Amino acid sequence: MELPKILISRAEYIATENWDDYAAGVSAAGGDPVEFTLSDFQRGNIIPDAAGIVLTAGVDINPVRYNSTPHEKVSEWNDDRDIFEIALIEQAILDKKPLLCICRGAQLLNVWAGGGLLQHLENREPHRARRNPTTEIVESGWHDVTVTPDSLLATITGTSVLHVNSRHHQAITKDNLAPDVKIAAIAEDGVVEAIELSVPSWVLGIQWHPEQQEMLSVPNLESGSKAIWSGFIQAATSGGMKHF
Repeated sequence: MELPKILISRAEYIATENWDDYAAGVSAAGGDPVEFTLSDFQRGNIIPDAAGIVLTAGVDINPVRYNSTPHEKVSEWNDDRDIFEIALIEQAILDKKPLLCICRGAQLLNVWAGGGLLQHLENREPHRARRNPTTEIVESGWHDVTVTPDSLLATITGTSVLHVNSRHHQAITKDNLAPDVKIAAIAEDGVVEAIELSVPSWVLGIQWHPEQQEMLSVPNLESGSKAIWSGFIQAATSGGMKHF
């Protein structure tokens, strides 16, 4: 049986992110990961046929896209990447193919749908990454999120609370949520951690990083990592629709 081909977006190099981690998450769940780069897209604006699409983490989204003036902590963005991944969102929804948007991807999904972003979380804990002074390794923040009952995420994970990793300085909040976007999970401090669209196809945006080994390799964290990859690949295999 042929494995479902999954396009995974790739743009700028980020020292703390590894594209291969996303590919490993897809592979472990039974999918065939295919790199689709910004350069590939720009060569012809053609998106290859695939059973599903994954949007990855990366630089900030240009605040102009949600009618905001850049915060002093927002100085780097990539307009070409915004255009590239918005095209992927629209193609996935048009074709009713499953779409998994991670970190920046979830934020872009909300912006594309007409929402905005909190441009900078002033408090480092628990969401922003930090550098370990002993090892100099960039580490995640950790916290619980409450899963919305009867959501796609609740169906996938089978639980009401997830313990997840965080590496973001921007956030979706209730105040900037897009009109047709539903909250699928929220942190205790009000940061929206997962979103879904009011569409029949499988579309999920999550703020944490299910591709990181710190999630994938720990058995009691599988609901927020392996279960999501498995649910996504299952949807890609069965035609991309929600089943609940």
